[in-house]
Amino acid sequence: MALDPDHPLLSVTLRPHRSLTPQGLWLVVICVGLASLVAAIPFVVMGFWPVAGFYGLDVALLAFAFRASLHSAGETEELALTPVELHIRRKPRNGAIEEWRFNPLWTRLHIDRHEEFGISKITVRSRGTSLLIGQSLGPDDKQKLYSALSSALGQAKAGPIFALDTRN
Repeated sequence: MALDPDHPLLSVTLRPHRSLTPQGLWLVVICVGLASLVAAIPFVVMGFWPVAGFYGLDVALLAFAFRASLHSAGETEELALTPVELHIRRKPRNGAIEEWRFNPLWTRLHIDRHEEFGISKITVRSRGTSLLIGQSLGPDDKQKLYSALSSALGQAKAGPIFALDTRN
């Protein structure tokens, strides 16, 4: 049976995982801010008022880090593999969409594996182009992505796209 060139062998949308909602993140910042305020009061009373500034700086840096985390949560990475094309599209939350197209016959996957943690990087390589994919995933999810994409690429490379009908 011939593979349909338009039928996707693999279609995946990757999104960064966030364990807390935006409201939960800001609740954490408010709680840390209140705890810092309570902890800073004795230092201010004793005359060590610069310590209170450092408590405030900690809360400001935490809020900045959470804001950056929320900003990156809207990013997506889409991978679509058909027998004739591997299409990768990255959509940042704000900014220009980036797209790459690879021929599956010339595409290879390369992984960097850490002994303790598993896969740390997945790279798609084709004709001099290298592209890191799945950067927002954890090691277990990278392993699943690598297995699925590797299997689908093998499927794309294995069979002819069109079957020749030799019956007359």
